[in-house]
Amino acid sequence: MWIHNTACTVMMMPVATGILQRLPRGGAGAGTGAHDEVRRFSKAVVLGVVYASAIGGMATLAGTGVNIILVGMWSTYFPEQEPITFSSWMSFGLPMALILFLALWITLCLMFCSNNTGKALSGYLDRSHLRRELSLLGPMVFAEKMVLAVFGGLIVLWMTRNLTADIPGWGALFHNNVGDGTVTIMMATLLFIIPSRKNKGEKLMDWDKCRKLQWDIILLLGAGFAIAEGFRSSGLTDILSDGLRFLKGAETVVIVPVACIVSGVVTEFTSDDATTTLLLPLFAELAKAIDVHPALLMVSGAVGAQLSYLLPTGSPSNVIGFSTGHITIKDLVTTGLPLKLVGIAALTVLMPTLGSQVFGTNSKF
Repeated sequence: MWIHNTACTVMMMPVATGILQRLPRGGAGAGTGAHDEVRRFSKAVVLGVVYASAIGGMATLAGTGVNIILVGMWSTYFPEQEPITFSSWMSFGLPMALILFLALWITLCLMFCSNNTGKALSGYLDRSHLRRELSLLGPMVFAEKMVLAVFGGLIVLWMTRNLTADIPGWGALFHNNVGDGTVTIMMATLLFIIPSRKNKGEKLMDWDKCRKLQWDIILLLGAGFAIAEGFRSSGLTDILSDGLRFLKGAETVVIVPVACIVSGVVTEFTSDDATTTLLLPLFAELAKAIDVHPALLMVSGAVGAQLSYLLPTGSPSNVIGFSTGHITIKDLVTTGLPLKLVGIAALTVLMPTLGSQVFGTNSKF
């Protein structure tokens, strides 16, 4: 929820595979039945990391580039409308993520676990051994506590900048001239000021560490906005939107799943960020052409782009999971398809209900 889903997968996959290294592979040291249980459990752990990273990223603006692209394009195409803020998106994205997370847990349990799984794993995953390894880590040091404090403060400031129409957030003190990016830069600056207490003069963050960050993500997002402007100025969005004009006059329960499915199909063959960059300008122009609230199409398209659960090409997280050797494309398809269907169904229900409160989709646009 709080860091980019790809970075989360990169960070958590070694943890998962480190646990799985304690389990036998290739049948060594286990009977056929026990080996099958261990193999299925290994698949469930890897798939859980891959999908949970994507699902959690859906809940906040910080979790994935798709949501950031959505916010940028929304303000570009509809600057007169209320902006999508961190708190407003989370009030919609978190329930969506919770539904998908529950569906993920149920799917993994039904497909990969049985009544014999615990017995098969008991000889390899000893709880006392894990507790002993945890104790060897020792207590949190000063640097870790300070990073946690800055991170917690960032979340609180994100959530309280705008509260409700009746209860203004702290942003009102600055006449609402500050955004979520302002808070992010301010808190990141603190990392360059607070000492780490590891070495004399060392700070929590310095430029040598900062240079190793994934700056290409910023270039990718900027390129996305440029491409979107090119789509609009060249008239390409008008041409492409003609193919979806049959949605004019359709009910919300038809518009939302169609937009989600179109985006969800495209995202399986290219990255979710690229899908969002290509389709959101199309949906923005289409909303004007068929006279519907643009959030119905743009939010549905953004959520659909994040449902890239079926193929390794869908997202870097899928590639990371696939590269472990524990899962196959068949595992991705059989596990991801139920999740994708649940996501489309949940979005179809949430957009006309919760979405009308968050994005005002019932109001005249």
